Amino acid sequence: MGKSATAAMFRARGVPVHDADAVVRRIYRGRAIAAVEAAFPGVTVDGAIDRRRLSARVFGDASALARLEAIVHPLVGEIEASFVAKCRAEARRTIVLDVPLLLETGGADRVQAIVVVSADAAIQRDRVLARPGMDEAKLAAILARQMPDAEKRARAHFVADTGRGFPAAARAVDAILRALASAA
Repeated sequence: MGKSATAAMFRARGVPVHDADAVVRRIYRGRAIAAVEAAFPGVTVDGAIDRRRLSARVFGDASALARLEAIVHPLVGEIEASFVAKCRAEARRTIVLDVPLLLETGGADRVQAIVVVSADAAIQRDRVLARPGMDEAKLAAILARQMPDAEKRARAHFVADTGRGFPAAARAVDAILRALASAA
C-alpha cells in the first residue's frame, strides 16, 4: 500500500515513527532468536532468524503462526511501549505507530487517530508481487489476514491514498498533520 513510504514522510516532517516491521527485523537479530529457534528449530542462520526459513515453517499453518506471534508480539509491544513513553517524556504531541494489522489485532485502542495507507487493489497487487520471494499464494495468505480495504478506510480518521502517487500522499500527510495540530 505504501505504508513504509508514508511513514517516512511523517518522519521527514519531524514526527517520531515506531516501525513495528523494523522492530521485528531487529529482534530477529537479537532478543527473539533463542525463543524463535526453540519453537522452530533450524530457522537461525549466521546468528539471526532467517525470515524465509521461518516463513516456510509458518506459512499456511495457523497454529505455527499463533506460536510465532505469541513470541514476537510481546517483544514488539515492549519496545513500542518504551517508544511511546520516551515520546511522552519529550512532550511530543504527535507520534506515528507504523503497525501492520493494527485494526485486525484490536490495536485501535492504543491510538488516538488511525491513518490508513491505501491504494487501489491492482496497484497493491503489483507492488506486493514485485517484492523478492512473493508469489500469488503468499499474497492470498496476506490478504486473508487483513480487513478489507473499504472497511479499514471506513474505520480510519484519515486516509493517505498512495495509489495517486507519492506527491498526493505527501499532501495527505501534510493535511493530516495540520488537522492533528488544529485539534490539539
